Amino acid sequence: MLKFGVSMFFTDYSMGPGELGVALEERGFESVWAPEHSNIPLTRKSPFPAGGDLPKKYYDTMDPFVTLTAAAMATKKLMVGTGVCLVAQRDPIQTAKLVASIDQVSGGRFLFGIGNGWNQDEMENHGTVFATRHKKARENIEAMKEIWTKSKAEYHGEFVNFDPMMTWPKPVQKPHPQVIVGGAFPYSARRAIRYGDGWIPQAARGGYKEIADMIPEFRKMAEEAGRDPASIAITVWFPRREADLMKRYEDLGVERVVFNVESEKADTALPVIDEIAGFMRGVNG
Repeated sequence: MLKFGVSMFFTDYSMGPGELGVALEERGFESVWAPEHSNIPLTRKSPFPAGGDLPKKYYDTMDPFVTLTAAAMATKKLMVGTGVCLVAQRDPIQTAKLVASIDQVSGGRFLFGIGNGWNQDEMENHGTVFATRHKKARENIEAMKEIWTKSKAEYHGEFVNFDPMMTWPKPVQKPHPQVIVGGAFPYSARRAIRYGDGWIPQAARGGYKEIADMIPEFRKMAEEAGRDPASIAITVWFPRREADLMKRYEDLGVERVVFNVESEKADTALPVIDEIAGFMRGVNG
């Protein structure tokens, strides 16, 4: 059975995260997801991957750890996930505490979706060098894993460096919440295989029309790297709403699918959610 989730850019003009979380839980969804952009510079060294102008919601989106905590507090079973947290422009020690804290207050319901980012100007405002962001992101995740799993953690890398120290809380989920690496094939696939517990590919990108075509190659890449392919859960982002495609995903071992709902109030958003819920019931019986 496929798990279904919904992603929304939470803003001051969208449904509130608690309100959306309750609506999703009542309709049988597994998860709610929130993206992250700390700032949008007025310059644009990196083109918007989807083309055209950057939508207003990118400028307006709230902090995902705040909104997801609100969603978790309003629900009992709904998983809450970052989709995605831009770890390359974050401090790893503080972010490790945020992840462990939300996992604690939600009772172990946090999914740590991460990405390395496309907006060069945004990450440079944080002191992150665009050309080395991938290595910095990997070191950040490796350091966080040390913090989550050890009472006295230390890490020594090129970008992250700290001597033995202590910080709590530790996550409810053991050894830690799933680190689910987002991005396009094949680059994010390699990163997911190297240090992830899961992979979030976009259903369609410029290099491919349908991610289902790439999943067998992803499994092969994992095996060649010495990973058990079954240990890397796949979450497909924004697929087409087609029952045959969902069946194909199930056959390929996809764990969940996530659909986008625009940043609107309930009177506009809920009919869309109801449509997706009907589709979900049709797929899962």
